[in-house]
Amino acid sequence: MSSVKFGTSGLRGLAHELAGAATQQYVAAFLAALEADETVSLGAGGPIFLGQDLRQSSPDIVADCAAAIVARGYVPIDCGAISTPALAHYAMGKVAPSIMVTGSHIPADRNGLKFYRPDGEITKADETAIVDLAQDVDSSVTTAGDIERDHLAAAAYRERYAALLVSKPFSGLRIGVFEHSSVARDDLAWMVETGGGEAIRLGRVETFVPVDTEAFNDDVFAPLPGWIEQHRLDGIISTDGDGDRPLLMDEMGNFVRGDVLGGIAALMMSADCIVTPISSNSGVERLNTDAKSIRTRIGSPFVIAGMEEGKASGFRRVIGFEPNGGTLVGTDTAIMGQRVSALPTRDALLPLICTLLHAQSQKIPISQMVANLPFRAAMANRLTDVDMMRAAKWLTQLTENESFSRDFLAPLGEVANSNFIDGARFELGNGDIIHFRGSGNAPEMRCYVEAGNERRAQALLKWGLDAAGKAVRD
Repeated sequence: MSSVKFGTSGLRGLAHELAGAATQQYVAAFLAALEADETVSLGAGGPIFLGQDLRQSSPDIVADCAAAIVARGYVPIDCGAISTPALAHYAMGKVAPSIMVTGSHIPADRNGLKFYRPDGEITKADETAIVDLAQDVDSSVTTAGDIERDHLAAAAYRERYAALLVSKPFSGLRIGVFEHSSVARDDLAWMVETGGGEAIRLGRVETFVPVDTEAFNDDVFAPLPGWIEQHRLDGIISTDGDGDRPLLMDEMGNFVRGDVLGGIAALMMSADCIVTPISSNSGVERLNTDAKSIRTRIGSPFVIAGMEEGKASGFRRVIGFEPNGGTLVGTDTAIMGQRVSALPTRDALLPLICTLLHAQSQKIPISQMVANLPFRAAMANRLTDVDMMRAAKWLTQLTENESFSRDFLAPLGEVANSNFIDGARFELGNGDIIHFRGSGNAPEMRCYVEAGNERRAQALLKWGLDAAGKAVRD
């Protein structure tokens, strides 16, 4: 059975299975789905924009995408190595579809495709149509020949945020940029330096390294606290491989969770409707009590659907974000009087800018600014190389068998509330929260916890991972 399938963030699979016929088949199906959509006007010979992360397999898969585009009668435009939000922003500005070749944070031997309509990310309905059409389109492998290149997308993306930085709001800050193999690493340094700060570039590598911005205990992050002290930094910023998930470490060497970054972005944009998945921190509702809160399943298509719901209800400043901090702008809005146009796809640069602006506006360190916010201690991690069939069976028992879940959670106390919108989420009698969910992108079981303090959250996360490991591995 092929590993290639849609997950929470696009089409994913082993790179050697995705390359060649599979990519060409799914790209052809994507274009066929757009052609069948009466709300989309492609035009004969129109452009389809392409971007890629820095994985070794990405250039070949871009070539496969281009071949399928040419075979369908369109013109592929290669924007090169560029972040996902930069590609989406540029293509949407041209009212054209785009395809990002990226596996985001999943292992280096895998890769993926993110499909964008002229008006933004594809929906779950689009995914279904693509899967159905992929069975019927011509899957013969072709080549595209020379591909037209366009290197203006990165500049257009930076210009989107230039007005926020013109007053040099980051003057006096020394910010580390953990570059690793992020395709957005130069954008991060540009952001700091354009804002008047000093960017200290750290950890750049030329071989792709998967970085999960939510797995703070991963070995890849081990050098960061030392860098804080060595370089006297006010913080360290980074992103995942394709630049749509932010990472921030404060000046004390503590990570700032993604949902906190997204919440700060929503606050800075005066959101009147905040859309975020069920696994985001419960402090979101306390951060801006005047804003409507919509909770969804995990994955940007569900957040986007929630944002559409918010707009349909008449809200004017609709902001979404995922627990990883990727922030989506559903409507035109403003930050400190500067206009920020809608960009309904995950973006890492925006929440990092907003967080630094928020701290600087109060003239306090990042750690103090975060401590002043109404977020509870929350953590997340994952079990890797999990038998997903066994994991799915276990999750079904948790969600459908009340006595099973009660007995399983008995060491933690009584269950006060449960939510099964995405995985199995339980609120305990003492207010603690534990949430198990299988990854849609890789053979992983994720565990999310929330508690009154960090020590309790750490203990709860350890218990959750150990207990889940025994259930799905032993």
